[in-house]
This record gives sequence, C-alpha cells and structure tokens, in this order.
Amino acid sequence: MTEDYLLRDNETGFDRVLAFSVPARHARGRVVRLGPVLETVLSAHDYPPLIKHLLAEALALTALMGALLKEEGSQLTIQAQSEGGPVDLLVCDYRDGEVRGYVRHDDVAVAALGENPGLEALFGKGYLAITFDLAATDERYQGVVPLEGASLAQACENYFAQSEQIPSLIRISVRSSGPRCMAGGLLLQHLPDSEEGKERLHAGDDHPDWEHVSILAGSVTHGELVDPTLTMEELVWRLFHEEKEVRVEPLKPLQRGCRCTVEHYQSILSRFPEDQRVEMRDDDGMIPVDCAFCSKILRIPA
Repeated sequence: MTEDYLLRDNETGFDRVLAFSVPARHARGRVVRLGPVLETVLSAHDYPPLIKHLLAEALALTALMGALLKEEGSQLTIQAQSEGGPVDLLVCDYRDGEVRGYVRHDDVAVAALGENPGLEALFGKGYLAITFDLAATDERYQGVVPLEGASLAQACENYFAQSEQIPSLIRISVRSSGPRCMAGGLLLQHLPDSEEGKERLHAGDDHPDWEHVSILAGSVTHGELVDPTLTMEELVWRLFHEEKEVRVEPLKPLQRGCRCTVEHYQSILSRFPEDQRVEMRDDDGMIPVDCAFCSKILRIPA
C-alpha cells in the first residue's frame, strides 16, 4: 500500500468538503476530497476502469455542487443520458452530506473506446440535467445543457453559465490504483450579488475581480487536488494567500447514502395498481427489487 493511502485517514481529511470565500473579490467556493466513501460507491458494481473514472468525477462534482445547498433535506441530482452512446445513463445525487451514484453502460462498446475519450464518444448525443430540490420551499429547479466538452466538469461549467448566469470554474482530479481510488475537486464562483446592504454587483466573465480570482484558482494542479499530504485548508491558502481575507468553513463529513429500504420501496410500490403488483410477485409472494445504486436485491412483502 502506498503512502498516499496510508495517510488518507489522518487530519488531511478525506470524504469532506471545505467551504471558502474571498469577500473582497465577491467569490465563493468549495473544495472536496473523496476517498473511502468513493471506493464504497464504486464497489457496488464491477465497473471497468474508464467507467470508474467517469463515476468518480461525477461524484466529486455532485459533492461540490450539493454542498452549495443550505437547507437540511435539500437534494442535488446530476443525470447524464445519451442517445446512442456506450454510456446510457449516469446518475448521482447529494443530500445532507450523503452521496450515491450509478452508471449504466455497454461493456463491449466501452472497451472499444480506448483511453481518455471525450463526452461525445461516451454519450453520443447526450444531455446533462442538474436538479436542485429545495426542502424549505418544496421547489424544484432544473437546468438542462448538452453534453459538450472534454469532461463532465466542463459541462457543469456550461450549466452554471447558461442556466444560472454565474461565472464558475471547476477542476476535478481522479487518481486510482487497482481497487483504490480518490478524487478531488475545486469549485469557484463569482457571486451575482455583493454583500448585503451594498449595490448589486455585475457578475460576468469580464469582471476584473473574477478575472483575477479565476486565474488564481485555475493555477491549481491535478496533483494538488488529490495530494493526501496537503490539507484542503492549505490548498486554499496556497491559491489565495495574497488576498486580504479568505474565510473557510469545514462542512459536514461525506457519507455513502443509499435510500434502499423496505419502507421506501413499499411506498413506491403502493402507487401501482393491485393487478400490476400481483404480476411483480415471485413464487413466495414477494416482490424483488434490485437497487442499482448499491446492488442490493430487496424482497418487498406484497
């Protein structure tokens, strides 16, 4: 086992998100580093290396964007679907520090792709849907953008630019060695509003504050994002130490969360007509349900 993995459970902090802001530049951000939680999610299926890398990137993005939610019980869902691509469906979600994810794909078609294929090679003509479910108001916001660019991170940047009109910079790094896998990410955004009580700030890619802070954040390396000897606080300091003030706030630890309980599926099945539930039953009178997220098969009393 390498030093990277021996260090993963110390104070460097895997499976957590750090919130930060640069008030003078009207910028906020999140840094994430995933380790054991990521490996647990990936272990639910025998994914080929390319799909493991894709799902690891998606989970890091899910944690970064989900950590923007403030109200308990709110949820972020990322869903990528394709038309004719080797990857048919990718779905991840975040709720109260819990993340989960799943990829449905064609093994033969994926094996023929080679290394580092772009989004078009993976998804064909696809789209990315990002949904925010707000618990406090019971409102749902969804933005849909084409799956274009070299990575899911770039597609998410496009989402924020087109659907939210918020200039954003996202960097993701994934490192794997056999069954071991870690991922790190950085999200930086230019706030569309200045501090409370002040005039509204024009937010745009050409704003001098955004140009300045995005250049600093863009200097982060893939190695820094997954370096277990570098704490996330140290990483933020390394990027923004010349600024007047940088505020940081550790958020709740991340966990693998799957809501596949008997009660959950009983609630879903109760919405089906009785004749359809009868057809679902096996010889023992139970309804088997396969959870794609954790690969469990639950037997639900009919």
